[in-house]
Amino acid sequence: MEFAQSQQSTIGIEWELQLVDKDSNDLRQAAAFVIDQLKGKPFIQKEMLLNTVEVTSGVHQTVAGCIGDLREGTESVRRTTDPLRIDIAAAGSHPFANPMYQRVTDNDRYAELVNRTQYWGRQMLLFGTHVHVGFDRRDKVLPILKALLTRAYHIQSLSASSPFWAGNRTNYASNRAMVFQQLPTAGTPRQFDAWEELEQYTRDLRKTGTIEEFNEVRWDVRPSPGWGTIEVRVADASPNLMELKAVAALVHCLVDHYAAELDGGREIPTLPDWYVSENKWRSARYGMDAVLIKDRHGNEQLVGETLRETVMELEPVAERLGCVQELAGVLDILDTGAAYQRFLAVSDAHGGSLDAVVEHMREEMKEERPLPAEATQNHPDGLR
Repeated sequence: MEFAQSQQSTIGIEWELQLVDKDSNDLRQAAAFVIDQLKGKPFIQKEMLLNTVEVTSGVHQTVAGCIGDLREGTESVRRTTDPLRIDIAAAGSHPFANPMYQRVTDNDRYAELVNRTQYWGRQMLLFGTHVHVGFDRRDKVLPILKALLTRAYHIQSLSASSPFWAGNRTNYASNRAMVFQQLPTAGTPRQFDAWEELEQYTRDLRKTGTIEEFNEVRWDVRPSPGWGTIEVRVADASPNLMELKAVAALVHCLVDHYAAELDGGREIPTLPDWYVSENKWRSARYGMDAVLIKDRHGNEQLVGETLRETVMELEPVAERLGCVQELAGVLDILDTGAAYQRFLAVSDAHGGSLDAVVEHMREEMKEERPLPAEATQNHPDGLR
């Protein structure tokens, strides 16, 4: 399995957006039409469901370069969707849309996924933020994947934006994390020591008919051999560009930091598999209130405290990568609350209304920043 060579620490971002009906706040199955209208426009991709448009960046040296592409992509989508009375929004889930009513893109790969996984495949009403970081040498990939697992579920907590599911309050910060891992090749990554082990794993999955191509392995953090990157997929979709910048900068700095440590011949951290799995569950359930296992010795710490320490440690890296302001956004999220906390506060302030939550999501997308719960007025059609 060849691994394309990239320039070390180049970055690209993928952002999955919801197509929301402006009148009902429900999802619209209009992606095929929207994408057809945008043929020839850069930074726009189809996704598994017809309620979703993915906006992607090109390859850049900085987070800011990626954000410029994503802003251009979202503006192109808006010019097409506005006349259709469709708005765009983002979060790890839609608060009340029924997963069983969503239509799948006309694509053999997606059709086979749903056919194979049946009920759980039909539940994949999920939206994420994916960050790619490039590598100049393949031998760095697996060690850095392991190191990223020591902080991956801190990123999951920070980005958690899916506390509601099909109209229900789940009491999970990221219900997306729990649903997505029901796919047979999703969830926490396998930790391999050598590239040949990953190749053998891939051969075994192909031989047994589990996958046809490696990109059907949908781990929270995975190598992306065709692009020459590691892809960090653990984050719920960020509701606004400010939070997207913060998540991307944190990933960018972590990968570059671990790469520099390896280049310098220094050891980088790891966690046993059972700690990784426990952290994933704690993060999905408790979000910013999670106490996560921070090292191989089993030491634990509140997720926000670890993130504050991590940001301080990464400040010199952020200087080098030109993302000091973006990385500082992590601290802003810690101070103002993660997206799932804001969404719960909006619902509580409006008598349990989930329409109000969707209105809030739409406003944050427009304003490109987190908004307090009181910024959203209740939907005139009442409670949902």
